[in-house]
Amino acid sequence: MNLPNSITLSRLILTALFVAGTAFASAIGHWIALVCFVIAAISDFLDGWLARKLGLVTAMGKLLDPLADKILVCSAFVYLSAQGYCPVWVTVVILAREFFVTGLRQIAMEAGHVMAADRLGKWKTGLQLTFCITCLVWFAFKPLDPGNPFVGLIHTLSKPDGWLQPISMWLALALTLLSGWNYLWGCRKLLSAR
Repeated sequence: MNLPNSITLSRLILTALFVAGTAFASAIGHWIALVCFVIAAISDFLDGWLARKLGLVTAMGKLLDPLADKILVCSAFVYLSAQGYCPVWVTVVILAREFFVTGLRQIAMEAGHVMAADRLGKWKTGLQLTFCITCLVWFAFKPLDPGNPFVGLIHTLSKPDGWLQPISMWLALALTLLSGWNYLWGCRKLLSAR
């Protein structure tokens, strides 16, 4: 197990801790969820960068990295929908796209191809993470005194009726649909093969 793949596996552990943090409807639970999610999001970029820089790109990493991303992001979107911060239908579309692309990856793998995440998919993931982190920051900072200039700034940036949450959510949704179509188009020959 090389270093990038170990980092990817640690993201699965951080996702479990994130889910545990969300289970506690308390300030400490929100902070645990936020910290675990942010570290996991950073690890998403770190493992791919290290794999390319150190020449450790493997078929396992190409399959495991997107899977760990999906589990992390889907867990967050389900939680945010349960809390009323993301429309359920948006979460359903995002989950459906993730299952759909996973199915396409399986078809490609059976045909002897490994589908790595493309650039559009990476932008999609970045925007999804931005939306989720913005919401989690709001949960963690909401109880704090907005009279403090730093806390007030965080409140302004992360509040649900501000600009960052809705813009990042709708852009993430648009790129989710576009990248799903991109994967489908890329697999059209595999899907039409007899």
